[in-house]
Amino acid sequence: MAADIATIAMTTEIPTTENVETSSMLSIQGLKKVYSTGSGDVEAVRDLTFELVQGEFVCIVGPSGAGKTTLLRCIAGLLDATAGTITLAGETVTGPPRGMAVVFQEYGRSLFAWMTVRENVELPLKAQGVAKAERKRLAAEALEAVSLSHATDSYPWQLSGGMQQRVAIARAIAFQPKVLLMDEPFAAVDAQTRAELEDLLLDIWKRMGVTVLFVTHDIDESVYLGERVLILSHSPTVVQEDLKIDLPDERDQLTTRSLTRFAQLRGHVYEQIQRAKKNHAHDDDTQS
Repeated sequence: MAADIATIAMTTEIPTTENVETSSMLSIQGLKKVYSTGSGDVEAVRDLTFELVQGEFVCIVGPSGAGKTTLLRCIAGLLDATAGTITLAGETVTGPPRGMAVVFQEYGRSLFAWMTVRENVELPLKAQGVAKAERKRLAAEALEAVSLSHATDSYPWQLSGGMQQRVAIARAIAFQPKVLLMDEPFAAVDAQTRAELEDLLLDIWKRMGVTVLFVTHDIDESVYLGERVLILSHSPTVVQEDLKIDLPDERDQLTTRSLTRFAQLRGHVYEQIQRAKKNHAHDDDTQS
């Protein structure tokens, strides 16, 4: 992924991933999810297959209603898949796995208002039977990583939205996961806070070496954060394109977003999402 900025700016070719490594940290094979409703079955996810190797940062984008959240909940073991397999470090996922942590968009609802910041971060560790001294150490390290050491004894309702989301991230990384799943975690904060949280996440990812799967509606965010972007079709969902993001490893909000290559990649992702919408509309017209 590392490349000279001048070379990137001159490149016009859009690369796609090929020959994905066979040894993966997270593998999704033929995933299908069908919901049973009063009016019949609804096929949300048709056939999803992709892999993440250790330490990768992969973003997922797609049209609204493409089943992104359904996909993430299946991977996290929170929903049963109708068909297909999910494996984490070679082990089949049949329920919420120990080596996986999830950060959702609704950070306010995921934190307990009557618990301090430290208590919120320690909660999953306590549920796993981690000793008190070790819980305290892991929570302190996680809060330091998200620059919230000063807010240990505060309560979530005393913090801003951005700080509350930092607490949710700290709780996830304190768990020391192999894979971190993130479902539009920055969608509910303002633009300035969002940029700060994006850079915070990149810093944590590089220091921890955790594998990240990040769902977002924001095309710019997916290109800025990801090493790869998986572009989903409209529901019922398949992977429409697996796009390599050949931007420099070191990224910042001003330099990276001003690159010609950034604009090219962003434009390509946008075109693919519009294509997915048109294909869906054409299918609806054909069936009517």
